[in-house]
Amino acid sequence: MIAHFRLASDGFGEVDQREQIYEAEQVMEAAAEKAGVGEVDGNEFGGGEAVVYAYGPDADALFKVLEPTLRRLPFRPAHVLLRRGDNETRVDL
Repeated sequence: MIAHFRLASDGFGEVDQREQIYEAEQVMEAAAEKAGVGEVDGNEFGGGEAVVYAYGPDADALFKVLEPTLRRLPFRPAHVLLRRGDNETRVDL
């Protein structure tokens, strides 16, 4: 699962935006671990975008656990790519 969020400014976004992403990652990591659906594997900032990576054996189960936190982040437009083998589905947040 790869989540993409548009930030308020080009480059790496504002400090408070990055902090919100970091905090959300911690919440999602704990939720994924508790549910046993996978792991949050970090982020990238640049070009006015934040990208969060998460991996697990079932993209739908992983997204179900992480979705509430992803939707609470205020940055828009935003979307998630769910990868299932060679198949990829885009979900707008």
